[in-house]
Amino acid sequence: MELAVIDLAPYLEASAKFRGDSRRPIVLDPELQRLCSEVSRTLKETGALLVKDPRCSVADNDRFLDMMESYFEKSSDFKRLQERPHLHYQVGVTPEGVEVPRSLVDEEMQQKIKQMPKESQPSSPVGPDPKWRYMWRVGPRPSDTRFKELNAEPVVPEGFPEWEENMDSWGHKMISAIEAVAEMAAIGFGLPKDSFTSLMKLGPHLLAPTGSDLQSYGNEGTVFAGYHYDLNFLTIHGRSRFPGLSIWLKNGQKVEVKVPIGCLLIQTGKELEWLTGGECIAGMHEVVVTSRTTEAIKLAKNQNRSLWRVSSTLFAHIASDALLKPLGHFVDSPLADKYPPIYAGEYVEQELSVINLKGKSNN
Repeated sequence: MELAVIDLAPYLEASAKFRGDSRRPIVLDPELQRLCSEVSRTLKETGALLVKDPRCSVADNDRFLDMMESYFEKSSDFKRLQERPHLHYQVGVTPEGVEVPRSLVDEEMQQKIKQMPKESQPSSPVGPDPKWRYMWRVGPRPSDTRFKELNAEPVVPEGFPEWEENMDSWGHKMISAIEAVAEMAAIGFGLPKDSFTSLMKLGPHLLAPTGSDLQSYGNEGTVFAGYHYDLNFLTIHGRSRFPGLSIWLKNGQKVEVKVPIGCLLIQTGKELEWLTGGECIAGMHEVVVTSRTTEAIKLAKNQNRSLWRVSSTLFAHIASDALLKPLGHFVDSPLADKYPPIYAGEYVEQELSVINLKGKSNN
């Protein structure tokens, strides 16, 4: 199955005319209204969406991947200088072997996996993920918050003079794409267009590229990111130079994702599930070395390119001090009772405990 590709340009052109008045409804022609409905329907049915955003170029993505490959190729001792475990790894580097896949510790999830058809079951991780990750806060943070660990200052590694500019530039561009999709989804769901974006303001958005060492862990079947959902609002990825990401559609079908050149992949997270009363389910996914990955490794070796698989992932969040609860007509959704009001920061801290990024979990 091919994922839908949505070109954001027509919506961006239309919304530019209404900038400055966030509550004023955008008057959309029928084709744009159809496009917004397509966004909301696709997020609801598949949990994933491919978009083209004229503000996010292939050159931008390549510049970012080049820098992150250079960083991840540094020694483990160098990278650990940017490690901040006391801040729940929400800034700086998370070394390989720290983050635990949700499927390893969540018994309910394990039971659901056993009930899946064999061809749809995820790969079984044997321990923590063997991937590195760098967390970089993007955008302004609140001056007053109950969740200071989730809104800490960024960490800059030595020897990368272009670091802040590259991280901020790519991060802001991807957040802009998320905001456009969030507005379109709101319109498609019959909500005011700023229903989601107003809650994102001052959110602890994270540009969180992962680095997977294919030189050391390039055997087919290696699990870099075990079966899990994302705890945030929406996740966006630029195109990686190595395949390996698979997602699960709402109907349980497993799909290996192929991101076309010039496109961005967007996935639903748990905070969106909360705001829609369970109608948009957080998308399950994993990153595993597949036969397509090993072919890409061979090609990279022949071309003397980096063997680090970098994913230019950004996690867009609801503001830590905002209340998560079903919005508008989603209050009447059949599953709405499963999503009681909770501060987004409190919810995030609970989730981080489970996957071993905030102290030890009792789960």
